[in-house]
Amino acid sequence: MNLHELMEEQTSFHDVPAVAVGSSVAGARTTATQGTVKVTAESCFRIASLTKVFTSAALVRVLRGNGVPLGAPVIELLPGLAPDWRADESLTIEQILGQVSGLRESVDAATVKALGDGDGAPLEAARLVVRAGNEREPGERWSYYNGNYFLAGSILAALSGTTFESALEGALLVGRGLERTGFETPEASVTGWNGTTELPLLGYPRTRRPSGGLWSSVSELLAVGEELLADQALLEEIRRPRTRSDDPMAYGLGWALGPSGQMYLNGRLPGYRAAMVLIPDRDYVSVALANQETSLPALARLLSDMQQPLTGDDIAKAVNDFAA
Repeated sequence: MNLHELMEEQTSFHDVPAVAVGSSVAGARTTATQGTVKVTAESCFRIASLTKVFTSAALVRVLRGNGVPLGAPVIELLPGLAPDWRADESLTIEQILGQVSGLRESVDAATVKALGDGDGAPLEAARLVVRAGNEREPGERWSYYNGNYFLAGSILAALSGTTFESALEGALLVGRGLERTGFETPEASVTGWNGTTELPLLGYPRTRRPSGGLWSSVSELLAVGEELLADQALLEEIRRPRTRSDDPMAYGLGWALGPSGQMYLNGRLPGYRAAMVLIPDRDYVSVALANQETSLPALARLLSDMQQPLTGDDIAKAVNDFAA
């Protein structure tokens, strides 16, 4: 696979200041970059909703370590929310991670941002989510809602006895060489662009961090993918569908599922686009990051072309259309 040639075929990349791409097959990595802004596989981009990969994997690991099943009711793990609980009391952890909670999607980004960045703010965001109640029964239908991950982040923090950020680091980052992945802006950060306008580097609301906001690089995302593939028990949990046949898509825990066992998702924030694909049965990971708002279709096409020799599937539209 010649990544440089595949990137050159995507003519819309020519207007993107920086693109970084990589793949790992059985641990053997290939990376490539392109653009007028010089970047490497170590350069950090905002990865937006790819953060859910980290939140989901960390929570499943911590649940396993504490002997808590994925089918445990959320209210039992967040008893402090009980006085305000209007959601279905049967709502489980795997239903929120699998985006089949049926929660009323009324808590928006501006509302949770207004809660501030104190240590108690993430739990208050989760309180708003369950206070809104359910729109439909849990498990009835898939719908992508960041509020599910506000709850997941609060459970991770509660089980770990610390903040969400510290719990995430302990479960997935510390000791694994992921020194550039985090919520604080790293030195090797790449600024985002909207068309011909370079955007300022802005903070990300703490209350939304379980669903997005991480910085990371191609090399470190490949390392995360490799680690997920190596943890078979974890992998089997997150790749198992939690959706019904009539749902908009097949979805596991934090991942959309493709026709040949692919796991994929995208992320988007002002100035940044990110996408990632895993094929567990082929020990395969690929990642594409860019700092231009219009670049997602090209990233999706590139990732699809990279995996198509292994699967025969064209998944470009699925990767591009995913609801992140």
